[in-house]
Amino acid sequence: MENNLALQMRAIRKTFPGVVALNNVDFDLRRGEVHILLGENGAGKSTLMKILSGAYQKDSGKILLNNREIEIKNPRHSCELGIGIIYQELNLVPHLSAAENIFLGREPAAFGLIDKKRMNQSAQRLLAGLGMDFDPQRLVRELSIAEQQMVEIAKAISLDARILIMDEPTSALTEREIKELFARIRLLKSDGVSIIYISHRMEELFEIGDRVTVLRDGNWVGTHNIAEVTKPELIRMMVNRELTQQFPKIKAPRGREVLRVEGLSRNDALTRISFSLYEGEILGISGLLGSGRTELARAIFGLDKIDAGSIQVKGRLQKITSPRQAINLGFGFLTEDRKTQGLVLPLSVQENICLPSVERFSRFGVVSNSEETEAAGRFLKDLRIKATGLGQRVIYLSGGNQQKVVLSKWLCSNGNILIFDEPTRGIDVGSKAEIYQLMNQLTAAGTAILMISSDLPEILGMSDRILVMHQGRINGEFSAADATQEQILHCALGEAA
Repeated sequence: MENNLALQMRAIRKTFPGVVALNNVDFDLRRGEVHILLGENGAGKSTLMKILSGAYQKDSGKILLNNREIEIKNPRHSCELGIGIIYQELNLVPHLSAAENIFLGREPAAFGLIDKKRMNQSAQRLLAGLGMDFDPQRLVRELSIAEQQMVEIAKAISLDARILIMDEPTSALTEREIKELFARIRLLKSDGVSIIYISHRMEELFEIGDRVTVLRDGNWVGTHNIAEVTKPELIRMMVNRELTQQFPKIKAPRGREVLRVEGLSRNDALTRISFSLYEGEILGISGLLGSGRTELARAIFGLDKIDAGSIQVKGRLQKITSPRQAINLGFGFLTEDRKTQGLVLPLSVQENICLPSVERFSRFGVVSNSEETEAAGRFLKDLRIKATGLGQRVIYLSGGNQQKVVLSKWLCSNGNILIFDEPTRGIDVGSKAEIYQLMNQLTAAGTAILMISSDLPEILGMSDRILVMHQGRINGEFSAADATQEQILHCALGEAA
């Protein structure tokens, strides 16, 4: 069997100040397989892959590539060895085009000049192979998160990597895009490419995986053939406890109307959107990429100017022109892209949590550090944020723990109308259950939640009502009790409800 191994990692150890990230972890990868790497946030998955990609150096252990021991010096060396990685946190240059990002540092040239025509044509073919039809000359900053994710995948594929690491590649993709990605993965497998696949979406693992390795707290727990293990067994290996219900929804009594949107329109993105949101309710917003879900959230929160329509908050007409005004009215907005919009990465956990509420912790212009510490410490404990302490910079937290910090920020602000755009993106199954329980606590206390999600089981499992958007319009409304995945998908594709 060793002759069929593309990669072996033996007794890998990595420590950071005060933290053992990996404790003598073993992992191997066969040629032409999809090997799932599973574990809670902070389990060590990304650290192990960063060692393989050359971003980190291991403290001890050895790595064998095609049965030959190697020392991976840096990311460029890793690429030269045929290892490509798609990080959960996107690694693109916003002011360059999609094509320029795909071929950055490897641009095709003619007569000493970059051959832009050939570069754009090559990028177009790569993106078309992933089911994308947007212009590769578009700037990355103008693309949605899902489109940016596809650019990352196209970039890795263009390197002709023989080992491809995919860290949460579907976290921002729709069901249709996921199917297209899986079709591409199967083609890569048939070409002998070996894929390490990290995902918290348990259903995906059984559809695309061949084997699965579970890490917990930096330790290897076990490796199994996917066909020989069950979902409850994997969850138990990950969290070392039973999770009895994936979506522990507790229906809260519906209170008064706290938000009414009527005829809201903005450019070509939104057309005459109308709905109401009530105390104690989770209103789910579903739809495909480009349907206008995030644009709706941004308009309500005052990030984007609306052209027509009205917004009423607790019975009073409001013209929301800035996020600060929205926050003062009781809104909180957990954005889709936590890295660039939800966090100040160089700041500490405490500073990020307390940032929107700094006025509440200030007296005569002086911030009370003790009050901030008390408030932030409560969220660190309640949300089980894995950090060395409140002073740790959020840039050093795992993606899932960064998401918990963003959530804490808005809970700390005491907002009672919360907009959650992809609230569990990149969150492991155990942390998801904790966030769902927290949502139950919030709605029981009368908080109203507008939840945008690409995860249909999540929409169905946690919503009280569901709105489905298509091309900037609401194309259907369902009670969660009556809705099915098929009905939602039909509406999302533009068919009548």
